Amino acid sequence: VYKDRIFVNSTGNPGMSTAGSGDVLTGVISGLISQGYDPVSSAIFGVYLHGKAGDLAANETGFEALIASNIISFLGDAIIDLFQQQEMPDEQAEEAGKENET
Repeated sequence: VYKDRIFVNSTGNPGMSTAGSGDVLTGVISGLISQGYDPVSSAIFGVYLHGKAGDLAANETGFEALIASNIISFLGDAIIDLFQQQEMPDEQAEEAGKENET
């Protein structure tokens, strides 16, 4: 909660409750602040990226084997995933094309 706004993160998993995971989160947020993001945006963006990287890592290792360094290894993939545009299924693309013709 910040200034009457509530932020909810949709990423992360139980495997991230491992030694060092919080240190990774702190590093991600600190790194974003050092790049010029304001503290609130850094916290929001950092928590999302940390959780997404943890989700991607868990897909490879499983929850039980996830360690903090796995989260670090998947941070780049988490950033790429965030900024990739999602492709439309063929049916939706056709419908969008028909709507633009009129």
